[in-house]
Amino acid sequence: MADIVINTNSIGKKYFIGEKLDGYKTLRETLTGVFSSPLKKAAKILRGRAEGASGLERAIWALKDVSFKVGQGEIVGIIGKNGSGKSTLLKILSRITEPTEGEILIKGRVGSLLEVGTGFHPELTGRENIYLNGAILGMKRKEISLKFDEIVAFSEVDEFIDTPVKRYSSGMYLRLAFAVAAHLDPEILLIDEVLAVGDARFQEKCLNKMNDIGKQGRTVIFVSHHMPAVMRLCDRSILIENGKLMDDGPSTRVVSSYLNASCGNMPEREWLDMSEAPGGDIVRLRAIRVITEDGQVSGTFDIGKTVGVELEYQVLKGGHILLPVLHFYNDEDILAFESNDIDPAWRRKQRPAGLWKSTVWIPGNFMSEGTIFITPAMVTLDPVNGQFHERKVVSFRVIENRKLDSARGDWPGKISSVVRPMLKWTTSFGPVNPQGRGVLNASGMQYGSGKNL
Repeated sequence: MADIVINTNSIGKKYFIGEKLDGYKTLRETLTGVFSSPLKKAAKILRGRAEGASGLERAIWALKDVSFKVGQGEIVGIIGKNGSGKSTLLKILSRITEPTEGEILIKGRVGSLLEVGTGFHPELTGRENIYLNGAILGMKRKEISLKFDEIVAFSEVDEFIDTPVKRYSSGMYLRLAFAVAAHLDPEILLIDEVLAVGDARFQEKCLNKMNDIGKQGRTVIFVSHHMPAVMRLCDRSILIENGKLMDDGPSTRVVSSYLNASCGNMPEREWLDMSEAPGGDIVRLRAIRVITEDGQVSGTFDIGKTVGVELEYQVLKGGHILLPVLHFYNDEDILAFESNDIDPAWRRKQRPAGLWKSTVWIPGNFMSEGTIFITPAMVTLDPVNGQFHERKVVSFRVIENRKLDSARGDWPGKISSVVRPMLKWTTSFGPVNPQGRGVLNASGMQYGSGKNL
C-alpha cells in the first residue's frame, strides 16, 4: 500500500439519546463558540457522568471498534444503509466531532463536503465563504485568489458570487460547496452523499473531478448510496452496518454482497417437497438458480458479465413435448424480454421421465442496470397446455462498473431502456461530394450510395 494517510484504530462514537441539538447561529455566535467550546465539552462530560450515576443514561453507539487504513491516492467508497454510521465516520475524519474511544491519525490537509449547509456561513457571500474556507485550510489569500476563478467557473454561480449564500438554492449551494472542497488542493477529500442534490450533468462533472483528484495522488473518501457511482469511482469499498465495519475490499465484491443483503435479491429457489412444487401430474419445478459462468449462484452481476439461469424440473410422466420458458421483468414490472428453450437436442421431442436441467445464457451488455425478476413457466406442446407459471420467484441485480466499456459510451445520465445491447457502430469521415449526395473516401467511394464515382 502507498504511504498511509488515514489510520483509524478501534474508533467508537457514543451519542446520548435526547441530547439537544444546536440550531442556527449568527456569525458572532459561531466565532464565540470557538472559545467557549472547551467549557461546554467539560460540562457535557460532567453531565454524562451524572446521568450515568443516577441510572438515567440512555446512549447509543453510532460507531464501535472501527479500524482501517487508507493509502495516499486511494479512492475509497463507504457504503451502508441509512443510520449505519457512515456520516458519523466522516464527521470524525473531518474533525467536526471527536470519537468517544479509539484514535485516528490523519496525514495531510483535509477538505470535506459532508452535507448541504456544512462549511459555509449563511450570512457571508459566496466570495467570502471561498476565502474563509481557504483560510481554515491554512491557505494564504494569494493562493486562494489563484484558484478563485476556477472555483466560480466550476460551480456555475458567477452571477451570484457576491450574494449571501443563505439566498442560494440547494443546487447552487451544493455546486459552490463542492467546487470549494475540490479545488482548494486538500491532500484528503471527504465527500458525503450530497450529489443527489445536483442534476445528472453536474453529478457526472463531480465524479470526473474526484477521479482526477485521485489521479493526482490525492486521497478521496466517498460516502454514497448510489452504487453505480461507487463502482465507477472506487476500486475499494468499506461496508458499515450498525456502526461496525463488516467488509473491506474490492468494490466489486463489497458492493455485490451489500446489494444481495439489502435489496432482497433471491437468486435461488428450491422445492424440496415435490408435493408442494409448482406443476402437476406431468412435470414439476424443482429449482431455479441464477448462476455465473463458472456455475456459482449469484445475486449481483456487472453489466458486462454473462448471466446464466438454470431451471431444474422433474418429468413425472414421459412421452410429452416440453417447452421451458423464462420471463424477465425489470423493477418497474415491465416485461423486458422472454426466452423459450431452443436447444436442438430436445426441441419438439418427447421427453422421458426423470430429472432434467435446462440452462439459458444471457450475454453481457444486454440488460440495463437494476433488479431483474424471473418468472419460470413450462408448457406441453401438441396441444399447448400450461404446466406451471410461477411469477417472480427469483431475482438478481445488474450493476455497472463504468471503468469498463459498455453500451453507455460517454453518456453520463440515466439510461431508461429495459434492455441495453452493446451494438457495433461505424463512422466515416471525408470530403463532401460536390453534388451534395454523400461523403467521399480516398478511393472515390460515395458512402450512402454504394456506387463508385
